[in-house]
Amino acid sequence: MKKVLSIIVPSYNSQDYLKRCVESLLIGGSRVEILIVNDGSKDNTGKIADDYQAQYPEIVRAIHQENGGHGEAVNTGIKHATGEYVKVVDSDDWVDPDAYEKILDCLASFTEPIDLLISNYVYEKQGAKRKKVIEYTSFLPTNQVFSWEATKRFLVGKYLLMHSVIYRRQLLLSQHLVLPKHTFYVDNLYVFEPLPAVKKMYYLDVDFYRYYIGREDQSVNEQVMIKRIDQQLYINRRMIAFFAQHPTTDKNLQAYMFKYAEIITMISSVLLIKEGSRESLAKKRELWQYIRKQDVKLYRKLRRGFFGFGVHLPGKSGHMIVIGFYRLVHKLYGFN
Repeated sequence: MKKVLSIIVPSYNSQDYLKRCVESLLIGGSRVEILIVNDGSKDNTGKIADDYQAQYPEIVRAIHQENGGHGEAVNTGIKHATGEYVKVVDSDDWVDPDAYEKILDCLASFTEPIDLLISNYVYEKQGAKRKKVIEYTSFLPTNQVFSWEATKRFLVGKYLLMHSVIYRRQLLLSQHLVLPKHTFYVDNLYVFEPLPAVKKMYYLDVDFYRYYIGREDQSVNEQVMIKRIDQQLYINRRMIAFFAQHPTTDKNLQAYMFKYAEIITMISSVLLIKEGSRESLAKKRELWQYIRKQDVKLYRKLRRGFFGFGVHLPGKSGHMIVIGFYRLVHKLYGFN
């Protein structure tokens, strides 16, 4: 029986929360395969994965590899996947059971496969009583197959993330997507680079993915991001290069990809401004010079935009203004 959905679970030293994740995924039963990719863990993650495979051999596969980072674990999962569609679920996250059933029913209902299924995700922020739901009802048609022409402009904080997408496996393979090793923030590439090949989409308005956030060591913690700024900049540059090298005549897709690249560039720039050293400010200048070299039109459009103007305000007062604005946007939309 062909699996409807392959679920890749990149796992590194995940013994404390892997079981919660996998238990939520087992509800999919025989319609799914769960690929637990043990990325060179030094704790009991590998044993937990093996135990699940032994208990559920028709559903769970444990894959062990030398440590290559989150991106390499996703690469490995895609290579081993056999389902019609692919979903990545990080080992500290989980899924909602009712929404999960609806997702699987929806995927199985298509007589012709779609390229991308979109659903909502929920910030399970540590210590927060109120859960923030990211949904797309204002930007996407619901309960119908649609193309980019039917989409509306996305707001800041409402972009598609790895948590909200399920790709057709053959589409990922056809695009030869390979994520970099030992690099954080590759989820942006996973969502961004396949987009030009996406023609048929479907949005299911269910709160499917539960995104756990708030650990001090988490990669999206602001202080952690500043320490790993070179990896953020690498991802930023690759997105810019990809955008410049893959022009599209689809205006809505072009606008979406531009806005996505813009917000990533803003985050990189603001983090460098917040760090504040001469080296960091030099890296900001180098990033913008790189953009200009890749695509002058893109550079000018970014530079003339509200965010581009803000991150180039001169002096300490200018830096304080842009950091204050960044904090306001962060508070309103809750990204990273």
